[in-house]
Amino acid sequence: MLDEKASKDLLSRCGIPVNEGFAVRDAGEAADKSRHIGFPVAVKVLSPKIVHKSDLGLVELNICSPDHVSDAYERIIRKARKIDPDASAVVEAMAPQGTEIIIGAKRDLQFGPTVLFGLGGIFVEVFKDVAIRVAPVDKPMALGMIDEVKGSAILKGFRGKKGVDLNALADIIVKTSRLMMDNENVLELDMNPVMAYEKGAMAVDARVLMKD
Repeated sequence: MLDEKASKDLLSRCGIPVNEGFAVRDAGEAADKSRHIGFPVAVKVLSPKIVHKSDLGLVELNICSPDHVSDAYERIIRKARKIDPDASAVVEAMAPQGTEIIIGAKRDLQFGPTVLFGLGGIFVEVFKDVAIRVAPVDKPMALGMIDEVKGSAILKGFRGKKGVDLNALADIIVKTSRLMMDNENVLELDMNPVMAYEKGAMAVDARVLMKD
């Protein structure tokens, strides 16, 4: 399992937008990188052994000063190293709130690479509102996946609320498909959430499982 920074680096190399972030090894470096990024920032644990970061209290959001970044780093590392002695942290730019999307992929033994799209949050957790295709997935297929989910009306604009950039989401789906086709060592990929906006979209959390 790649940690979040390594996962996002892979996504970025494949043309998938991600928020800026830096792996850090101590509180001083965390503070320095936060100044470079600009505030607010998030501090998250960085460990391939820790998947459910938020559930374990290993994510702190909307931090607005270098001193608070240092404090957050120390708190997270203190808790994380009880689980993984080699845990470090990542400092990331806070992505503006958008509509939460999940985009993922899996290498199925029977069908090969498959790609998943759905609305994030309760829509995927409770309603399992997702669309799946076997790769390769092109732009028309990707737009069809978006249209297929029951919550697509929310993405297109609903009750006076503006819709999100469907083309940007379709581009990420296509690039996810291409990544799986081009990288046979990638077994699973999960971007949750992808934040979708009126213009553009970006993956703000990601995990990638590689072949051993």
